[in-house]
Amino acid sequence: MRLDDLFVLDCSRLLPGPYATQLLADLGATVVKIEEPGRGDYARSMEPIGESGFGEIFETVNRGKQSVTLDLSDDAGREAFYELVEAADVVFETFRPGVAERLGIDYETLTEYNEELVYVSLSGYGQTGPNTDRAGHDLNYAGLTGLLDMTRPNEDSKPAIPGYPMVDMASGLFAAFGIVSALLSRERGASGTHLDIAMTDVMLSFAQVFSGSAFAGETPRPGETMLTGEFPCYDVYRTADDRYLTVAALEPKFWTALCTAIDHPELIDEHLSDDPAVRAAVRDTLRDTFVERTMTDWLVELDDVDTAVGGVHTVTEAFDHEQAHERGMVVDSDDAPPRIGFPAFESDERSVPTRLPNHGEHTESVLREAGVSAETLARLTGDEGES
Repeated sequence: MRLDDLFVLDCSRLLPGPYATQLLADLGATVVKIEEPGRGDYARSMEPIGESGFGEIFETVNRGKQSVTLDLSDDAGREAFYELVEAADVVFETFRPGVAERLGIDYETLTEYNEELVYVSLSGYGQTGPNTDRAGHDLNYAGLTGLLDMTRPNEDSKPAIPGYPMVDMASGLFAAFGIVSALLSRERGASGTHLDIAMTDVMLSFAQVFSGSAFAGETPRPGETMLTGEFPCYDVYRTADDRYLTVAALEPKFWTALCTAIDHPELIDEHLSDDPAVRAAVRDTLRDTFVERTMTDWLVELDDVDTAVGGVHTVTEAFDHEQAHERGMVVDSDDAPPRIGFPAFESDERSVPTRLPNHGEHTESVLREAGVSAETLARLTGDEGES
């Protein structure tokens, strides 16, 4: 599960694209960030600023990458980029549709320099469709794809902004999946390809659980489906210390174990009742029961019970949890702030890069290795911004 020989030119910025290429870097790929002179990736200076002096978003998704500053609107910068493309396996861009063509770095142009190239275009609405030119961010895409509508207790409540930027992260993950799939196809004899990935398409693919009803002409409603709180066996309950427990006892054996452990065996036969009045009564009983003790007390009490119950933890608590540390999901280093680990491994030992690149730090070394002439290199580096 290594990508040590993979060479990626990353023209993306902010979060979704850099997350995708961070996943590739974590597996050993050489990822070169192509940043404009001056400001570079906007995430470098985006609040809040982390321990490294860079924005926290930049800190999280740019470990182990190299940074090259090139003005792609300038002939010299573009020619230098073409030389890098000749040796690249992947070019990743997140420009709005049409921008890559105007810069002269679109797929059709770059295949003149490298026919085997895997070229990735990640955008909000894709390269085609009525919304292709529309601006947007994670929240807009979540709204269009039904995620926000379903992220609330009922349809009388205001939709809630998801705590994590779900569309951004899912799209980065799907882009990385698309890249390794395209590379595998290339290894099996296919040529290079252009991956057109729309973030709205990615999030629609996450709506599988509701698609059957929607295709049948129904409209799934929040709080009225099995996984959005219709049944009291799958819900969130307040505890005595104003914390919360997650109860997800969908299977009869887990529900039976829970009801027995909390001394309410009379609820066992009402597990997935189709009677709204019965469900309401069961929910009230659970509410009254769980509010009698703290979240920690309940977690201790139910620790040895074979049922699906957990706590609602803060992000800090999640990183401090022994589960995260045992799984290597918190990585400390001497040269950068802690980072999140890679969530898949083949053995007990795994490592991920931790160092963050300064703006343009690797411009000379990367371009020199690519064969860029000394004259061109001098012109390009003379226009660089500060690190």
